[in-house]
Amino acid sequence: MHFSSYFACFLLGFVSFTSASLDPYEKLGKKRIFYACTNQIASEVSFCSPLERACQCENKNYMATIAGCLREVNEELNFTIHFMLQNCVYYNITLTDEWYDDAIKLYDEKAKSASEIPNFNMSIPIDVPFIVNKTMTGVFQEAFKRFYDNYDNSVNYGAGMLGYWLLVLILSAIFNWTKIFFPNATKRMTGPIVNWWREYVSMPATFRVKKSQEQSFLRYFGFLIPSRLESLVIFLFYCVTIWVHAMNSKAIEGDPVFGSKYQAELRYVSDRTGITSTLMMPLVFLYAGRNNFLQWLVQWDYSTFMAYHRHTARIMFALAVIHSVGYTVIVKDTYAEDAAETYFFWGIIATTAGGLIIIQAFFYLRRRWYEIFLFLHIVLAAIWVAGLWIHVTDLGFIWLVYPAVAVWCLDRVIRIGRLIVFGFPHADVTLLADETLKVVVPKPSYWHLIPGGHAFIHFIKPTYFWQSHPFTFTNSIENKDSIVLYCKVKGGITHSLYQSLAKAPGRTCKIRVGVEGPYGEPTPARYSDTAVFIAGGNGIPGLYSEVVDIAESTPNKDNKLKLIWVVREWRSLYWFYEELLHLGKTRIETTVYISQPKNYNFIEEFHNRFAGLKRLSIDGSDDLKADSSKEDVKVEELSGSEKQSSTDDIVRIDEPIPTEDGSYHKIIDIIQSELSHIKFIEGRPDIEELIPQEIHESNGSISFVTCGHPAMVDKVRYYCTKNVSNKEKKRVDFYEQIQVWA
Repeated sequence: MHFSSYFACFLLGFVSFTSASLDPYEKLGKKRIFYACTNQIASEVSFCSPLERACQCENKNYMATIAGCLREVNEELNFTIHFMLQNCVYYNITLTDEWYDDAIKLYDEKAKSASEIPNFNMSIPIDVPFIVNKTMTGVFQEAFKRFYDNYDNSVNYGAGMLGYWLLVLILSAIFNWTKIFFPNATKRMTGPIVNWWREYVSMPATFRVKKSQEQSFLRYFGFLIPSRLESLVIFLFYCVTIWVHAMNSKAIEGDPVFGSKYQAELRYVSDRTGITSTLMMPLVFLYAGRNNFLQWLVQWDYSTFMAYHRHTARIMFALAVIHSVGYTVIVKDTYAEDAAETYFFWGIIATTAGGLIIIQAFFYLRRRWYEIFLFLHIVLAAIWVAGLWIHVTDLGFIWLVYPAVAVWCLDRVIRIGRLIVFGFPHADVTLLADETLKVVVPKPSYWHLIPGGHAFIHFIKPTYFWQSHPFTFTNSIENKDSIVLYCKVKGGITHSLYQSLAKAPGRTCKIRVGVEGPYGEPTPARYSDTAVFIAGGNGIPGLYSEVVDIAESTPNKDNKLKLIWVVREWRSLYWFYEELLHLGKTRIETTVYISQPKNYNFIEEFHNRFAGLKRLSIDGSDDLKADSSKEDVKVEELSGSEKQSSTDDIVRIDEPIPTEDGSYHKIIDIIQSELSHIKFIEGRPDIEELIPQEIHESNGSISFVTCGHPAMVDKVRYYCTKNVSNKEKKRVDFYEQIQVWA
């Protein structure tokens, strides 16, 4: 476990414990006896003017009446006697410890019922102790018991909701760490029950194939569906949430506290949803944080935590809305007056901010304007926290907010610390083929990358220094003191850099950067007898770093390592060429699929690498001239279904596009010569045939690790799932390294 994770875990626990101890929650259950008596007394008799708020602590007849009621109830008498002392401190009045003895003596000597007082009128103060209606005493006590127990139950039920996630985390941690600590036992888990669970529950997408791919609905309402296991966990949490908010929420008929059973139950629901939604905040913030120690502890990837973050956040907001609407109905007759109260006003602001968060987090918006989404998300979340803080301070529940603030602040502090520790070096940024940015960053000697991990990079420019984007990385082949990040040009920062570099000499420049990381964990694929890494396009860096790490850290191990990379055209190899050359020094079996082998667009970029090619071409050597009618490219050619084009956005170009000197075939010959350790295949891999073939050829258990286009990743998942139960009874595992950030 990384030092920062240890530190985060320790500090989080310390802050949460300290914060909670500042204002610990005190159960209200026993207090209801006292408050039931005072409310019943207030509904039946008067001792002072309504303006005299401290009457119950100053008027001896009132105190005697309270003592008589408490004795009648005869439950937790010692507690309620001492609670009277605490209650009077609120009015700056100190009672003696003997107040009850004096009061009950006066009650026994002079107390009278309503029928014994001539011309009794409950609105006119009396000067004798009063005997309350003993029948109504039971009604008031039961009403207050349900009312106050609801507060205590709400805290317990909210803790139960968190307990559900604790159980999920523990079970997941046990399952995932078993693969690491007991790999041989895991390999033998191929029985019918285990295979059924993995084939139909733990591995597949929720519905058929799509999991990483965007689902569309009415054009503007896109969304992602979690895996089937994640969907099951989320569904069960919805069930738990409904259950804990439905139980023990019934009021008595003709509730004397709120006037009716309906009003009482409305109050119960409003109180419970407010408390439970506040209790969920630390979990919601923790799941969204980058410095989430649970990533290491449970071995989940960031995408899984984000899926759970979205749904727990939605439930938290839904509960907050129910709480707000419920109280709006309760105070509808005095809404304007109540809304002017500070706590009420800020509660409205917090709920409004939460609603705006839900709206601006729509998949369509966050995918197209991610930076705006992220900025507004943080600002609105801060308003939510501030509003909630003010809202609950005087209600006695501020201690519920402390852990959430601690989690959020801790994450930010560690992120800033990571940036400072790494430093802000100048990075070499180069625009390469396939609209890819190569960023070479000098790293501190003590900074070690995580195989298959990622880091967030800040480009220190006035217009976007505050933005950060996650990218996978590898160790530099040319300089071991540097790391290399490959960034696909899309929108935002990368597009701005693309425009600048396209005009720069050599399409390269130096930019000061900040690196925050590393994050993530390698997959357990290293413990399988065969590990197959399948990358598509720019998904190669993370898989490359992991498979190379396995090969170099366990050079004599018998496990078989395979790397499959699917690229669009020959020029796609250019930006990752050094790494491909390095594979020749490892035991990794590498295959590269060229999906558009006849597309020679921009292949002349290799002239910069093969300087001799340009010189020979100028000499006029005919053997270097390419004839478009020749097929001298020495690659294996797929046939049948293996050669068919997929239905993505790639357009196949059937006719070759010659370079300026017509030497594209010679360039390909040189590529194959230098990369003779790599097998090149024209066309796209047929995943449906590839997966069972690799399973058949494996020397035991096999793991498939994939990253690339979401459609490809989903296909690999689907066919791995279909082959969990295989004739050879080999263990088949699937891991996806694709990270869905938006």
